[in-house]
Amino acid sequence: MAEIGSDISKARTVLQNGGLVAIPTETVYGLAASALDLDAVALIFSTKNRPSFDPLIVHVENITEAKKYAVNWAEKALVLAKEFWPGPLTLLLEKRDSISDLVTSGMQKVAIRVPNQKLTLDLLHVLDFPLVAPSANPFGYVSPTSPTHVNDQLGDKIPYILNGGNCEIGLESTIVGFDTTDEPTIYRLGGLSVEEIESVIGKVNLTPHSSSNPQAPGMLKSHYSPSVSILLGNVKTNLKKFINKNDIGIISFNSRFENLPEKNQLKLAPDNHLNTAAKNLFSALRYMDTLKIRTLLIEEVPDYGLGKAINDRLRRAATR
Repeated sequence: MAEIGSDISKARTVLQNGGLVAIPTETVYGLAASALDLDAVALIFSTKNRPSFDPLIVHVENITEAKKYAVNWAEKALVLAKEFWPGPLTLLLEKRDSISDLVTSGMQKVAIRVPNQKLTLDLLHVLDFPLVAPSANPFGYVSPTSPTHVNDQLGDKIPYILNGGNCEIGLESTIVGFDTTDEPTIYRLGGLSVEEIESVIGKVNLTPHSSSNPQAPGMLKSHYSPSVSILLGNVKTNLKKFINKNDIGIISFNSRFENLPEKNQLKLAPDNHLNTAAKNLFSALRYMDTLKIRTLLIEEVPDYGLGKAINDRLRRAATR
């Protein structure tokens, strides 16, 4: 298994030598490599079994560093960066030649962000290259929000996990791009809500998912899936379809169901807060994968704020 620790010097050495390190962010744990080392980038794709047509996100320390790798910033892009970086916002911008086509899956735009996690920002500060860091899990599976999650899935494939504790937000970053007229579009819902973005730059467009030709990272329709079969909808109604309740699991927003083992049901938000639900989502999906159940019943959460991103992940987890 991988070594888990908080030694930035050790993480830097691995990365400088072309290796992979799992790093904490406020959203999820990322599988990091030098964004400027083609062999290291290729190693990420092979380690995750990630298709090469799914682009990666570049992580940098601040806006100044971001401008070294992305050009032609729309005015609204700068406004968002100044307002929400460091934070769960990824901008899709025209790349400089130093960013390879392997990172962007052949597209001329690079996804770039500044994570809001002190340990990782300290690491970026001592590196002379940016990091690419998709979620540190096998492709298509539930994203990791703790060092243990990473070790369970990739511990035999990577040497080091930088331990930043549990992720504060628990949902991937929101991705915003801009068209030729600098109009903003959200390509992936995430840890920064639509409402927060629109409060700063006004109305934004939303783009649908893609099955095989994503324009930005994390857009594939089927994603974030545990191994168990998922039935998404009204849990109380769907529960009536099953005679044997012992091989059923339930993830609800904040409900308890009779005649079902307590260990087989989880509340995402016992306090009724959407940020709590977001933080617990991926851990809940992973927990259900450890049970001997055949079907997982899930209900959507209130569809506003972070709830939009949570429901997006639930719908994609249920897609086979």
